[in-house]
Amino acid sequence: MQNMLTIITNALYRITGRNVGAQTVSELLIGLSEYVSVTFPAVPDLARTQRLPPKPPPTPTSPPVVAASTSTALLVKMPAEPLARAAASRSFANFTPQMTFDIKKCDLHGLEEGPPVKAELTREQGLQYYRTMQTVRRMELKADQLYKQKIIRGFCHLYDGQEACAVGIEAAINPTDHLITAYRAHAYTYTRGVPVKEILTELTGRKGGVSKGKGGSMHMYAPHFYGGNGIVGAQVPLGAGIALACQYQGNNQLCVTLYGDGAANQGQIFEAFNMAALWKLPCIFICENNKYGMGTPVERASASRDYYKRGDYIPGIRVDGMDVLCVREAVKFAADHCRAGKGPVVLELETYRYHGHSMSDPGVSYRTREEIQEVRLKNDPISVLKGRMLDNNMASAEELKEMDMAIRKEVEEAALFATSDAEPPLDDLCNNIFKSDTALEVRGTNPWPKLTSVS
Repeated sequence: MQNMLTIITNALYRITGRNVGAQTVSELLIGLSEYVSVTFPAVPDLARTQRLPPKPPPTPTSPPVVAASTSTALLVKMPAEPLARAAASRSFANFTPQMTFDIKKCDLHGLEEGPPVKAELTREQGLQYYRTMQTVRRMELKADQLYKQKIIRGFCHLYDGQEACAVGIEAAINPTDHLITAYRAHAYTYTRGVPVKEILTELTGRKGGVSKGKGGSMHMYAPHFYGGNGIVGAQVPLGAGIALACQYQGNNQLCVTLYGDGAANQGQIFEAFNMAALWKLPCIFICENNKYGMGTPVERASASRDYYKRGDYIPGIRVDGMDVLCVREAVKFAADHCRAGKGPVVLELETYRYHGHSMSDPGVSYRTREEIQEVRLKNDPISVLKGRMLDNNMASAEELKEMDMAIRKEVEEAALFATSDAEPPLDDLCNNIFKSDTALEVRGTNPWPKLTSVS
């Protein structure tokens, strides 16, 4: 027995570089506990104690179980590679298909009842939300990299940290509903159906971009998506006008109109509120409160920081904007309110951006790095959703890791195209100024250029 202990101890030292120095069987088992599974008195079915489905029966290629004695079993499991892959792959039947989660209660203004405090989530929805948020995150980080390489130039406002807002809103409305936002528009361009490749290519100013390379970061469009608008707060009256068109046409559609806390003090927003309330327009006004208007904290910019109450005579809801389920349920509630003919609603989504206001803003001169890191660790929207799914067996870590790798590959391929595609030709300069099937002549800065516009 002592010779066996010595042999196994020496083998463990060669493998791990650690000298156990065991004199008895019990000491040896304690030393091996970090590297092997030890059972008393027999070898159980280990799969029953894990969340993984049962492993396939052993094949002749798997190594035998080594017995230390008749009463104590020492199990050294070193499965062959095919068996390891089989054990890692999980059957859909073993995942939890649906769960109900408690979510944060919303603050209300002018409402007797608000959104629910519980939200249902299916496995398919969870994976979809995770994929979309992670894609937006990776796309924005790639845009950051390309900007620092001076491949993307000009204005560029990134959305990482706020992903739950865009994904939750899109999950609560219909594809035929309308959406208009400010200049932090990349995420909404993606959730409205534009591929990553076209977004990054637009940022690099190439002809394969969603706006043919002529719009850049702030001016991207899609069906039922009216952009990216560069003037602070100017999109809010436009959103009220889109809602007026929905009401006029009687199509049961609505418009989601987004603005930031920095734009919340604009006079034109209150004018839009007034008209929307008078005419009971199907408009959801959403203030994305990320705590800073450019470099100014909300405490220094606004006498009243209850942005959801700013509509006064318009009902308001304050929502946890870092939780995709909270956002989804609140926007669903607001959409039902609008479609019932009760008029507009003002939502305030409390969120946080990790980058500065734009790429020219390092983002740490008016807040600390520790503040940013604390939000990342405690309240990151992607981590919140990921934790819910893993803790409730709605997905596996391996599955989400594979999804992350696929997203990284998609973004890298999109970036490669965005940096190699051709720039738009000079002949395209005046195209899309007018909506016309036939070419229209466009006057240049002097009489000699002959410019035309087609759409």
